[in-house]
Amino acid sequence: MPLWLAYRFTHIRLMRQLALLLTCVLVTGFCFGQARPKADQWIELFNGKDLTDWAVKITGHPLNDNYGNTFRVQDGKMTVNYDQYKAFDEQYGHIFYKKRPFSAYLLVVEYRFVGNQVAGGPGWATRNSGAMLHGQAPETMGLQQDFPMSLEMQLLGGDGQRERHTANLCTPGTNVVYQGKLFTPHCVDSRSKTYHSDQWVHAEALVLADSLVHHIVEGDTVLTYSKPQLGGGNVQGHDPALKKDGQPLREGYISLQSESHPVEFRRVAVFDLAPYMNKPAELAAVLRRLRTRK
Repeated sequence: MPLWLAYRFTHIRLMRQLALLLTCVLVTGFCFGQARPKADQWIELFNGKDLTDWAVKITGHPLNDNYGNTFRVQDGKMTVNYDQYKAFDEQYGHIFYKKRPFSAYLLVVEYRFVGNQVAGGPGWATRNSGAMLHGQAPETMGLQQDFPMSLEMQLLGGDGQRERHTANLCTPGTNVVYQGKLFTPHCVDSRSKTYHSDQWVHAEALVLADSLVHHIVEGDTVLTYSKPQLGGGNVQGHDPALKKDGQPLREGYISLQSESHPVEFRRVAVFDLAPYMNKPAELAAVLRRLRTRK
């Protein structure tokens, strides 16, 4: 058997094992219980004090120009603010955890929307933010680039009246396989509950390299897709040489959005699953423990 074919066969077999394990853990809550997980590998991306480990990129501004003091720490929370803006003017922003990219992980964000949208913000961006997964490095973004090429776990707040799901998927410069087919539209709705007013919401993204991704809200898996890859549109101002359509997304940077509505994050943390990716039984045990943690 040629080496490339042997690798492909091994990769496919491993991905099938991971799919089975995730089904066991996320649906039934248990499986392969004989393996014991190692010590916790939680990384608190936000330290509750400052933005030392973060890089800011706002459309139309160079890297680390935190225009209008958009991103700041207040009362132990990472906050997105517009009190120093006259108008939004499509100045979409992202704050990146800059220390390292991640490949396989469980991301946890606890967020809430507050206050009113800044003048000039688009209607669709009311009570709208997001956690960007597998994103390009912040230093590779163009000056006028609006969004990093990434997978967006879109965070939406209710308006007190209509149903508005959260932890949806949007795909700036990317595509995924959804329900067995290559998904090329920009966004797909989750099946989450609607969270109105300024209540805190606990959202998670379980990302396993370039295989499976689950969006989870308050313990409920609300969206599943697979095979994230570069492709599609919905990103502007990027370097075309970096967008190699069809290239699998195996890792990338995590960032949070500023899209014209104030939002607060009280926790941003990652459990690193990369050490378990070639050890299915251990991975299952770790996921089971994470699934049942208090």
